[in-house]
Amino acid sequence: MPSDVTEADREATAALILKLRSKGIGSQKVLSALERVPRRLFLSAPLQRHAYEDSALPIECGQTISQPTIVAMMTEALDVAPEHRVLEIGTGSGYQAAILGHLSRDVRTIERYKTLADLARARLSTLKIDTVHVHHGDGTEGLAEKAPFDRIIVTAATPELPQALIDQLADGGKLVAPRGPAGDVQSLVVIERKGATTVSRDLAQVRFVPLVEGVANRL
Repeated sequence: MPSDVTEADREATAALILKLRSKGIGSQKVLSALERVPRRLFLSAPLQRHAYEDSALPIECGQTISQPTIVAMMTEALDVAPEHRVLEIGTGSGYQAAILGHLSRDVRTIERYKTLADLARARLSTLKIDTVHVHHGDGTEGLAEKAPFDRIIVTAATPELPQALIDQLADGGKLVAPRGPAGDVQSLVVIERKGATTVSRDLAQVRFVPLVEGVANRL
C-alpha cells in the first residue's frame, strides 16, 4: 500500500467491508477490491473524517461520491472478470474506477469536468493503479474508438440510456446504470445484450446526479 494509506484507513476499511457483508454484498472479489481502495483519499480534507460512513458525499464540481453500498452493489451486478474491457461513464472522484481497476486489466473512464478527470488521474497514480485510463470528454458518446466493451457502468442518471452506449456494448455484455428523472427516485438497472436485443432487470431504487451531455464549460 502507498505511504498515504494509514493503519486507521485499513481498520476503517475493514469495518466498512463487514458492514457491506451485512447488507448482502457477497462477492468476495468485489469486497477484496473495495478493501484495497481507501475511500478517504478520494475526498477533500474537510470531508475525510466521513470517508468510511456508508453515505454519499459531495465532491468537487458539484458532484457526489456514491455511498459504498451502492458502489458495491453496482460492481457486483457488473460481474467483472480480468479479461473484460470496461467503460465507466462519470469518473467523479475516481473511487469507482479504482475499484474496477482491481478487477479488470483494461478500464476506460470518461469525465466531463477536467478538474475531476485530473484529480482522479492523480489519485489513481498515487495508488499505483495503472489499469485505469481517464478520458476528459462527453460520456453520453461513450468511447467508440475503444469499443466494444464487455462491461459498461454509468454513474449518473438519465430517463433513457444514450443509444451510443448500447451500441458500444459487446454481445453478451452487461451495462449497469441508474435510469429515471433527475431529482427523483431512479431505478438501478442491469442490461444484458444478446445479439441485436437487450434484456433489462431492475436492481434497486437509487438517487444519482443527472447524466449531462457535452464537456463542461467550467473546469
